[in-house]
Amino acid sequence: MAERTVVVKVGGADGVDLDAVAADVAVLAMDTRVVLVHGGSAETNRLAVALGHPPHFVTSPSGHTSRFTDRRTLEIFEMVYCGKVNKGIVERLQRLGTNALGLSGLDGRLLQGRRKATVRSVEDGKTVLLHGDHTGTVERVDARLLHLLLDAGYLPVVTPPAASFEGEAINVDGDRAASAIAVALEADALLLLSNVPGLLRDFPDEASVIPTVPVGDAEAYVRLAQGRMKRKVMGAADAVMGGVGRVVIGDARRPAPVRDALAGIGTVVA
Repeated sequence: MAERTVVVKVGGADGVDLDAVAADVAVLAMDTRVVLVHGGSAETNRLAVALGHPPHFVTSPSGHTSRFTDRRTLEIFEMVYCGKVNKGIVERLQRLGTNALGLSGLDGRLLQGRRKATVRSVEDGKTVLLHGDHTGTVERVDARLLHLLLDAGYLPVVTPPAASFEGEAINVDGDRAASAIAVALEADALLLLSNVPGLLRDFPDEASVIPTVPVGDAEAYVRLAQGRMKRKVMGAADAVMGGVGRVVIGDARRPAPVRDALAGIGTVVA
């Protein structure tokens, strides 16, 4: 019987318990092929302010909020995501006896997509076009590289950025990237963990978790989502439609966040 494959995505917001996630992942990896994808948004915001280049967030006409990534922001983003956060997670796993290997989507062109140099942003009720952006969407995953690492006994710890088709670094959404990885690996499960217990019907009331989202009705549920949760719901739906066996939006603040999400605690998208 083939080993199962699980992709775990842990967000980078304040409140996430990386120690608990790493401990759970280390246990899971004893009998499961695991790829861990992570963010680093809160730490990036703090460093950007400290370096005198505070973050600039834009809201698209469709209501999605994202970081405007000029070249300086991209450099700060790489310092945090590829450096401090990635190596911090790798160190945690190594201390737990798990042979983790950190890499970005840029390395080996693991994640590729098209750079979107201009973005539309709603400002003061008007839609404006902003130039000089370094963002994109993951369109291709090199599953061969991940299989090579997994087959050799490594646990890949993956972070944005991705590579554009021209070889430029591009900021991509971590949840959508994790979804694309899960689909490419034909994963048995995708867990999207953050600092909320799941999709909330009445944000910010954490008692209003929606236990199940039918994938066919995902667009209706996206309208209930606040902020970055919109992308989590969209990524979860993409994964289900791409053949991933189980997708759960769970809470990375719990003592056993991975085990709980695998047990269906949170919002199951099916």
